Amino acid sequence: MEKLTPASQDSNTNWINNYRMGGYLLFACGLINLRYQWGESDVAMRSAIIFIPGALIIGATFIPAALKVLARREVQFLLTAAGLALVAFAVTN
Repeated sequence: MEKLTPASQDSNTNWINNYRMGGYLLFACGLINLRYQWGESDVAMRSAIIFIPGALIIGATFIPAALKVLARREVQFLLTAAGLALVAFAVTN
């Protein structure tokens, strides 16, 4: 087993925290969207499109098997692109 130095532990937890903060961002944007557009039709569906992926990302960071998938470069790129698209949807919605 590889021994982790304090520097490698910091870089290891940094990307996990980035996922968590992105998940919190989506979750909060979805709930804020729900609150401010409450009287409109289909607001629950549009808000769920934003906050459910955020909740799934947060949950995935606590599952060891999911962390192996989240650590891959292509997954990081795809989730970053999807997260930015969802934030843009939340702002323009």
